[in-house]
Amino acid sequence: MNIFRVRAALAALGCCCLLAACSLFGQLHRAAKPAPPPPAPPAPSLPLPLATERFELEPGQTIVGEVQVITAGKDDTLTDIARRFNVGYEEILRANPKVDPWVPGEGHELIVPTQFILPNAPYSGVVINIAAMRIYYFPPVKRGERVVVLTHPIGIGKVGWRTPEGVTKIARRQKDPTWRVPVSVLKEHHDNGDDLDPVIGPGPDNPLGKYAFYLQWPSYLIHGTNKPAGVGLRSSHGCIRLYPEDIEQFFNMIPVGTEVRVVNQPFLFGWGDGQLYLQPLDVLEDDARDWSKAQRKLLSKSLAKTLQQELKAHHQQIDWDLVTSLTRSPRGIPVPISSASASLDQVLAAALRVQNVLPHGSTWDGTSDLPMDEASFKQMFSEIEPGSDAPAAAAPGPAAPVSAPPGSAAATAGKTPPPPPKDGS
Repeated sequence: MNIFRVRAALAALGCCCLLAACSLFGQLHRAAKPAPPPPAPPAPSLPLPLATERFELEPGQTIVGEVQVITAGKDDTLTDIARRFNVGYEEILRANPKVDPWVPGEGHELIVPTQFILPNAPYSGVVINIAAMRIYYFPPVKRGERVVVLTHPIGIGKVGWRTPEGVTKIARRQKDPTWRVPVSVLKEHHDNGDDLDPVIGPGPDNPLGKYAFYLQWPSYLIHGTNKPAGVGLRSSHGCIRLYPEDIEQFFNMIPVGTEVRVVNQPFLFGWGDGQLYLQPLDVLEDDARDWSKAQRKLLSKSLAKTLQQELKAHHQQIDWDLVTSLTRSPRGIPVPISSASASLDQVLAAALRVQNVLPHGSTWDGTSDLPMDEASFKQMFSEIEPGSDAPAAAAPGPAAPVSAPPGSAAATAGKTPPPPPKDGS
């Protein structure tokens, strides 16, 4: 009887051991499974873009804005991005010379040239730098207030219809202006197979747009446009064209009688971060100054006395080799030229990467007048330069010496220029 009890006990014990072993092997089997990977951390969000239109100036400040870098979207073109960030076509093209303007490529990094050196001119009223194709407005300020500047891209007179330099004033302003087409412009269009009505009233066909300032120069206006893609190009018969939203902003804030100063400064100097900066731009085709042979002399003459004093006070000198390199292939990006270690590549590498969205405070709503496709742009450009195609992205490599094309103001120096058009566009 005891033997049977012992056998039963042993059997029960063996069963328990088997159950324990099964349980242990089960735990070992489960532990052998790889743990699921942790979720990937979210990609860091890029900051929103900085303002590109309105700036408050510190005493002595000559440089505004920041160079920004964005990533192109699937359907972006350079004209879209230019409008979004308040720059003109030539500005965005100059900053990105190796990029296809119509297919920049989804995911491609693009330089947005939204840092500007202010012209060497009084900070009051309206200042227009035709070389930069940019307008600046300095509203009146009370004693103790900071100087404010608002800036926008512009279209200027094409070759043969040059926008004049000098000082004038706003004589009057008009909402929904009527364009009385000058005889010279009628003839030009007729010769190109495009007859215009002699009077064009308010509406979508009026090249003056919805708002116009008439200057004391009776032949020239500052106005809007019905073809916004022409902003940032030599696209007019001498007048100054703005994006529709920008001229509306100025129309509501710039009073009649405001002084307008027009300058031609393709190389701009400014002081920032304890260094002298140069913003190199393209020399206009009809600029009669010989920048290729007398560059250093002309650049030194362009350097304001206050900036010369800053250089002397900081015991700095201009790196003329760097200046030559920057002016040979201008990108429109301010670069420090009083530091031996500075370069354009360093400036672009340190530029702020931002979201490809409309900056805060923009006058544009982000949707009007878009998209501008390549065919429409080429059609518009053919009207600017009959017989020509749309400008392509600049080829890499050093630029050729600047020379005036046949028929330009520089090439015909000493000859009487044609009379400007009355109420030209």
